[in-house]
Amino acid sequence: MKTVIIDTNALLAIALFRIDLFSEIERTCDFPYRLAVLQGTNRELESLATTEKGKFTPAARLAIALLKAKTITVLKSTGKVDDALVMESRKGALVLTQDKELKRRLQKPYLTIRQKKYVTVVSA
Repeated sequence: MKTVIIDTNALLAIALFRIDLFSEIERTCDFPYRLAVLQGTNRELESLATTEKGKFTPAARLAIALLKAKTITVLKSTGKVDDALVMESRKGALVLTQDKELKRRLQKPYLTIRQKKYVTVVSA
């Protein structure tokens, strides 16, 4: 079973792009998988929900609520979130992200959002 780890910016895209991220992941991943986030992602969302101003505050609050409602697995992580995502990618996990710099560092395949509405697998 593959682990699909969702990055902070992909979770924020749910509100910002009005995308049903979980249905898109289900449509794209035609193999057994489990959804997960890193502890660092949770910390980033909590920080955005309480300290940021503007469009990111409600997006972060929605992401936190969805993670609780969907009972997504939380993986332990230390240090920078991007570094932890790269490590998990090298162990075989699929990472869903929008971050250009992170995508360059990830092991392929990984998942990304295209045209603000589709989740796709990037494999080459």
